[in-house]
Amino acid sequence: MTASSEPATSRSSTAEPSRTGAQGGPRSTPAAVRSSLLRYRIIAYVVGVVLILLVVVGMPLKYLADEPAVVKTIGPIHGLLYMIYLAAAFDLASRLRFPAKRTILVMLAGTIPFLSFVAERKVVTLVRAGRGAASA
Repeated sequence: MTASSEPATSRSSTAEPSRTGAQGGPRSTPAAVRSSLLRYRIIAYVVGVVLILLVVVGMPLKYLADEPAVVKTIGPIHGLLYMIYLAAAFDLASRLRFPAKRTILVMLAGTIPFLSFVAERKVVTLVRAGRGAASA
């Protein structure tokens, strides 16, 4: 029993230095960054679409047609999705070691219609160019 558990321990200890020996540790491996980027891109798109629906459809209906149902429905959904967006943006920014200014700007992009699409394209361009930690 001791002999069977020992090789597993030695295998995991030999594999560990190669993973953590990378520049940013296991959180910054290319696969981890790719999956984090994919999550960020999906939620950025969804938050952008829902915010546009809220502003372009919901707000005019509420104030021009006195019909607040759309805002009452989409508003809380956008709020929940925005919290998920914040978590995804922070996760990606921490993996890529974004400067604080860039991290905050990316996080705020989910509050202005159409800006989440612009921020998403900019982040993807930076990541693909390998300039994640470059100055904002």
